[in-house]
Amino acid sequence: MATSSARRSSSIGEADNQTTESEVVESEYALDSTKIDESVSYALSEFLFEDESVIAEGYGVLVNTDEAGTVFVTNFRLLFLSEGSRDVIALGTIPLATIEKFNKIVIRQPSGTRQPEKAPTRRLLQVVGKDMRIIIFGFRPGTKQRRAVFAALMKGTRPAMLWDLYAFNSGPSNNSNTNPKVRLVNEYYRLLGMGSLQSSISTIEDGLFKLHNDWWRISDVNASYNMCTTYPFALLVPKAIRDTDLLKACTFRARCRLPVISWCDKRTGAVLARSSQPLVGLMMNMRSNADESLVGALCTRFSKGKEGRRKLYIADARPRKNALANGAMGGGSESSSNYFNCEIVFFGIDNIHAMRESLVRLRDYLDTHGTTSSDGMSSFLRDGGSTWGRGNLSSMSASVSTLGDSGWLIHVQNVLAGSAWIAARVALESASMLVHCSDGWDRTTQLVALASLLLDPYYRTINGFQALVEKDWLAFGHPFSDRAGMPSFSGSGSIPLELSRHASSPNITSPSPAPAPSSPSSSIRQLSTSLTSQAPLSNTQHSNSYSPIFLQWVDCVSQLLRMYPFAFEFSSAFLVDFLDCVLSCRFANFLCNSENERVKAGVFEASACLWEHLADMRSSEGNSHVHYNIFYNPSKHDGPLLPPAAALAPTLWPQFHLRWACPSEAQSSQVEAQCRNMMGNYSELQKAKDLAESNAREITTAVESLTADLLNESQVSYSAVASARKAKIENAGIKRAIESLGYKVRVSDAADTENHPARKTNMPSQTRETIGSGELSDEKTDLSVSISVTEDNDNDSGNLTRRICESLCPLRAEDGGCRWPNAGCARLRSQFIGMKANYDAFDRLSIYDSYFQPE
Repeated sequence: MATSSARRSSSIGEADNQTTESEVVESEYALDSTKIDESVSYALSEFLFEDESVIAEGYGVLVNTDEAGTVFVTNFRLLFLSEGSRDVIALGTIPLATIEKFNKIVIRQPSGTRQPEKAPTRRLLQVVGKDMRIIIFGFRPGTKQRRAVFAALMKGTRPAMLWDLYAFNSGPSNNSNTNPKVRLVNEYYRLLGMGSLQSSISTIEDGLFKLHNDWWRISDVNASYNMCTTYPFALLVPKAIRDTDLLKACTFRARCRLPVISWCDKRTGAVLARSSQPLVGLMMNMRSNADESLVGALCTRFSKGKEGRRKLYIADARPRKNALANGAMGGGSESSSNYFNCEIVFFGIDNIHAMRESLVRLRDYLDTHGTTSSDGMSSFLRDGGSTWGRGNLSSMSASVSTLGDSGWLIHVQNVLAGSAWIAARVALESASMLVHCSDGWDRTTQLVALASLLLDPYYRTINGFQALVEKDWLAFGHPFSDRAGMPSFSGSGSIPLELSRHASSPNITSPSPAPAPSSPSSSIRQLSTSLTSQAPLSNTQHSNSYSPIFLQWVDCVSQLLRMYPFAFEFSSAFLVDFLDCVLSCRFANFLCNSENERVKAGVFEASACLWEHLADMRSSEGNSHVHYNIFYNPSKHDGPLLPPAAALAPTLWPQFHLRWACPSEAQSSQVEAQCRNMMGNYSELQKAKDLAESNAREITTAVESLTADLLNESQVSYSAVASARKAKIENAGIKRAIESLGYKVRVSDAADTENHPARKTNMPSQTRETIGSGELSDEKTDLSVSISVTEDNDNDSGNLTRRICESLCPLRAEDGGCRWPNAGCARLRSQFIGMKANYDAFDRLSIYDSYFQPE
């Protein structure tokens, strides 16, 4: 790896600096010089974000994959649209803020002529990203497309002011709960054991958030940021320390970053505090009573009857020699003799410059050995050479020893080991811990945030991870703008261009004129005999301050996620998307260097929120989204995580480190992919089950309703049948009574009695049962009772009195009463006039009181 980097650096140094763009020679390798398809720009509109606009474009080739297309520079990103698929290629698409540096390269192709200056050339544009990718674009000779794209990058990647960033073009957030001050106070409430309370903007403005418990209190001594400009407005401090004492103690610490509490255990009283280095001077003889009292107050007495005061550890993240060297500039480290029951430990973590150089070496190494190498000729996999990891480009085989030259995994291991040691002392000994480095905002933040993640299960959830980042990284003043190379709130546009400070340049080189084996269709897969490169232009406003400190911390979190897959609610994919959002500066949450600058700039009201964006991504799929860890089981790790030293052997983070160099390795492991697939199938089956159960419930409800209706109908039918049976019996009795008088009774439909010669007497159809047969008839059927009457042959028809039933009835009493009252004869009276009674029938009747009752 080091040899490859040296070859590239030496080739650039030996290149002819006099080569200019006017020396372009057309050759058989030149790209087609047809005009840019105007339909490409039209098709691009569907891929653009809101308020994203195109600044420049040019037709070219993505050398890493030999794919032709169009390069667009927008006000947010560099975007590559494939000519074949008309789709955005992820490798060639990078946000402008994620670009670390870029430069123009001219490669001379080998030729048989004796005049090297006449050899054909290739015009390339190299773009180096902060997200571990190096991409190369090739442009047509004889055009100014590369120049246009380069000029657009110069303008877009180096904004003069904070407000020139795309984050402020997309508009503010629609969520009213976007002020991190409220969330910080709510986190303090949780740490104090008052999680049921919720703060608000009005509570903060009125100063009503200053609560306390038996040990700690929330102070507003820095509400106006006058005491310390890089600390938050609210601080968690020992209850016994007054605000006046805090003002005195801050003068003894670098940048006034006095010791304050970052995390506390409300059960045991142990705390995790942070600060900057003390100003003890070269002779380490400077002292401060206020500072010693404040640090001593962190060592409260044990709870639950345990005797004595807890021990205090002061963890200095720097190497001991660095701490002593800082004494020459007024800094230094504490003396254990000046602090009660104290022990000082040095972790030996290197500074920001070592981290920056280490990541550059790792990026060069992965680009050299990956499947999508930026130069198109040095990849061991492509050229059939050996690969690291015994033939498999695997993150697990890339151990500390394999990548020792880069030093990145060694640095990650040091941070992990220091954090694990801190968490173990707090959890096992109930000791208090004060952590600091030089300024207290880089290595200190890494250690404190990672130790808090190990100690508190809440921080291992998605909401808790947000609270942890906002508290320890944003509120306590990690300089994100300086470390990411972005303009700060106080930045100006007069900062000159700076050259890259990286020791190894990732530019394309060629130590030998021999061509590398390649496919005939690839014009870039040829080695060059001459290479000219301009000095790479850095996209960092302050190159000396740029460093991937936050990236390294997220890498450490991914290592813990790999070691404890059941302990974290979020997945590695969540960390990748989160880190991409931070590096892209698409949202203003991580702009500026402190809470003070973000408040003065008003970024919360002027830009969208990163956390809302990630929440919206998850809301579309719920718990099945890739951001959720499918193995998460909080019951397995409901307490501190205390990894043993043997487990702290980090490997490459494949989802981040290898996603551009070797995309196949960046995919999730086979077991995780299968589990996620099974979870997806289970989710679909669960949805189908819920739908089937819903349908079953609806059918059951319908059946119950029909059953109730059928029961009602049965009851009505039973009542009707009973009424019909009773009517049938009554009709039968009436029929017999009438027949006993000598009449013939015929029951028929109305249609049958229309033409009947006998007299008709209509009977209302109270029931639907035919009297004669006992069968039910249709509701619309009208029953008619026809009574056939025998004509009277008496010639004396004028004597009406003879036709009166009373005079003919043999049962009539002398007093005018009736001996057979139930027969109803007297009620008929005039109806019997003209009729002849059949007395023989009367003689055959047996007269009982129950005559008309059922037989």
